[in-house]
Formats: sequence, C-alpha cells, structure tokens
Amino acid sequence: MKTTTMKSTSTIMTWQVSKIVLLLLLSSTLAFQPAFPTTTRNNPLLKKQALSSSASIQYVSSHSSSTLMNSRRTPEGDGDIDTDTVGATNDNFILENFENQNIEQLELKDHNNDSNGNSGNLNLNAVTDVSDGQVIGPAHVLVYDTSLRDGTQGESVSVSCDDKLKIASRLSSFDVDYIEAGWPGSNPKDAEFFHRAKTELSEETRSKLVAFGSTRRKRILAKDDAQIKALVDSGAPTICMVAKGHKWQVTDIIRATPQENLDMITDSVSYLVSLGKTVFVDLEHFFDGYKFDEEYTMSCCQAAVDAGAKGLVLCDTNGGSMPWEVGTITSKVVERFDATVGMHAHNDCGMAVANSITAAQNGAGLIQGTINGIGERTGNADLCSIVPSLALHVNSKMSCVQNLQNITSLSRFVDETMNRKPDSAAPFVGASAFAHKGGLHVAAMERSPMSYQHIDPSLVGNKKRVLISELSGRQNIMGKIKDLGGIDYISDDVASERAIAILNRVKRLESIGYTFEGAEASVDIMILHATERLR
Repeated sequence: MKTTTMKSTSTIMTWQVSKIVLLLLLSSTLAFQPAFPTTTRNNPLLKKQALSSSASIQYVSSHSSSTLMNSRRTPEGDGDIDTDTVGATNDNFILENFENQNIEQLELKDHNNDSNGNSGNLNLNAVTDVSDGQVIGPAHVLVYDTSLRDGTQGESVSVSCDDKLKIASRLSSFDVDYIEAGWPGSNPKDAEFFHRAKTELSEETRSKLVAFGSTRRKRILAKDDAQIKALVDSGAPTICMVAKGHKWQVTDIIRATPQENLDMITDSVSYLVSLGKTVFVDLEHFFDGYKFDEEYTMSCCQAAVDAGAKGLVLCDTNGGSMPWEVGTITSKVVERFDATVGMHAHNDCGMAVANSITAAQNGAGLIQGTINGIGERTGNADLCSIVPSLALHVNSKMSCVQNLQNITSLSRFVDETMNRKPDSAAPFVGASAFAHKGGLHVAAMERSPMSYQHIDPSLVGNKKRVLISELSGRQNIMGKIKDLGGIDYISDDVASERAIAILNRVKRLESIGYTFEGAEASVDIMILHATERLR
C-alpha cells in the first residue's frame, strides 16, 4: 500500500511539472509569434481572414473587455495592414477560467490596458471617418444615421425643418459619424435645412452632415445637372449618391443601357470628388442585382471606386435578402475593393438588424440605419438595436460607444419630436425591454440580476422593471415592498406572509377581469396598508 501511494504521488508530481513546462513553452511560442502567421504576411485576403478570426476569439465571452485590432488598410490601398495602428499580439493571449464553467477559453486581451492591467468593457478608440483608408468591420464600424432622410419616408413620419435641426444636433451629441439630413434637390424643406445648417448648427455637427442625391440624368453632364448642383450648394462635406446596382433595374426601370449607367456613376462621382467632396455610393438593389448578374453589379462597384468613391454602400432595397446571403456577398465585395463597404438594410422580412450585423461581421465598416428603425414600408435597420449589439456583444469600436448610456433617451427624444408613440417592446430602449413578469424569472433575478437579462440595463440608459399580475410570484410583491420601504417597518417573515396575501388577492381579482400591470398605484396602496405605512 505504501509503495502504491508513493508511485501515485510521483505520477502526480511528474504530471504537474509537465503542465508547467508545457505552459512555459506555449507562452514563449505565443510571445514571439508575428502579428500574422507567416503564410499570411504577403496575402491581403488571408490577412483579413486572420483579423476576422482574431475578432471571433473575443465573442466566446460576454465578459470580454478587449480592444480589437485596428483593421484599416493603408491609404495606398495595397492591402498591407497599417502596422502603426495594429495592436501587437505579443503576450496578449491568456487562458482564463470563467466562473461556473469547466472549460478554459482563449481570449484576446486589450493591448491598451491601464497600469494595473485593467481595461474597460467597451472599445472607445474608434475610427471616425474613411479618410485614412478602408475601414473593415467588425473591429471598427462607422455609424451612419439616415433618420432625417430615409426615415422620413416612413408612413405618418413628418418632421419640420426646425425639428430636423434639433434632431441633427442630438445625433451629433450622441456622436454618430454621419448624419444624412435630406435630399436638397428633391424638396424645399431639405434645401432649407442645409441653408440654415450653415449658420444654426455647430461646426462639429456640420462636419457630420451628408447630402443625399442621385447620379446625373441620362444624356447630360454632371456639371450641368441641377440636382448635382443642389448637392454641391448644400455645403455638406459628404455626398451619398444613389446609383442602380441591378442590371434589370437599369434597362427596364430607368431605361438606360448598362454602359450608360456606368458612365452616369463615373461622371457623377468624379465630378463631386474633383470639388473636394467625400462620396459614398448607395448601390440600390445591390443584393438582388448581384444574384441577377454578379459581373454587372461588380462593374458598378468598380466604376464608383475608380471614380474616387470612398464608400460602397450595399443596399438590400426590397428587404428580401437573408443573413447568409448578405454575409457571403459582403465578404466578396470587401475582399475585392479598397473602399469602405457599407450596409443599408430594409426590414421587410424582419432581418434588417441581423443583416446589418452580419455585414459588419463579414467586413462592412459602415452601417446605415435609423433611430427606432423608422423608414419606408416596414422600416430601416434600427440603430438602437445595432449600436448596442455591436458594442456589447461584438465589441466593435464605434465613436458613439462612449455615449451608449444615452441611447434610450435619444430614442425617446426622436419619437417625441416626430410625434410618434414609442415601441415599448423595442430591444434595448423599450420600456418593456427589461420588464419581468413571470414569478420564476423574478425569483431568479433576486439571486442574480443577469439570470434573465443579457446586459445591465443601465449600459443603455434603461432600467429593470418588475410587473405585477396573476403570473407573478411572491418575489414580485416582495420587490415592490422593498422599493416602497415597507421592509423597514415589518420583519422579513411578516413581509413574506403579507406578500403572499397580496399576491393571492391580485390573482383572484385578475381572474374576474381586473388587471394590475397598468395600475401599479393600486398594488402600492395594498402594500402600504399591509405594511402599516398608512395606519
């Protein structure tokens, strides 16, 4: 027995020493590895895939506080990584044991930690424009708001010029990167907005403004097109120009030849670039066009890039594309062109947010959307869902992340200004987004608030709510008693007993037609009486 014990102890010691040696070798190997594997050093495509893989490592943990590498191409567009801004990977990999898990997870740690090795929960060092080269998601994402242009095409949405100026200022304070404020060549209100913006908006807000328009008309030069002239006269530093990206739309809808459409793109973009404008091209019906005739749709992209466009915005105009289609097609465009690729999604299939995030995951560095998802037909992609999802679940760097706690108030400000009723069930910002009704859920949350919440509501400026109904449990009432301070007047045992009595009364009354979800004051009065606060 003694010999067996000694052998067992020796085996354990040998195993422990082996583990230490193995970890030391692993640490040494990782510490001296290049930023990219040797096989990817001269291959832009593989470099992008390496960046995407590095980003994916972070998604394994909701606790990840890492800062993703800056995946911008150099201005020369040769596909090389800007090594001055790419975080070194030396000793950035660690094995971390997470609480209540039996697995070790590999996490890419922030290379910008403070002196104590701590890092924040959000990435704040964001790219703010496209002037330095191609911006590639999901590491970096530019937020492009089109509430004041595409959003106003929604049914029952109408905004005065005064209100557009107020909303533009609020969007600027939230620090979105681009504010598409209207189409100055299409209506007097938008023309008035850009005229007044020159004197009534701050310099910072004006620097974010985008004027929207279209390519020149057929058989006329861009410099002679009145609509192009209105874009120039708007004074906006950035122009977003819609162009047909679907061959059938070209031949049958605008009744131009495929070459005429390419010439319209080239002439319009090059003319505006020659005047010092930053130009994005919204490729309308892009995904449908790609599936119809890939070669022609890509030739539209090529024409825009060759003419000097800084961004190619891929539009799911009819809202019928699925996320897997968006991901595959977006990645091909990102790999082929040096311009920043953007995503513009409509919500006809309820996929606008998913398609936008999928596009970012596959390299799109600019996401267009609207506050609260307003827009034509069933709406546009909702930035109030996209921004928090990218910030908190994907760990993307965005300028507005530092103001994320203000997104709920921004959502409600826009609704109020547009005279719209807020959607209580809206993710992140809705009044019901963190409302809990089921008794089992509320009981679990008394032990841990995160048992039935994917984030802390305060991160987006919202708050947890506990509802009272026939589906409630004792903890729903106990929580209300605590909120009202009744627990200070009676013991826990008495409070628990009276909570059950109140709950039974609520259940009985709801069974005959009463409802207490919208009558919290009635429940409060029951509690105040039960806890002797009114005696």
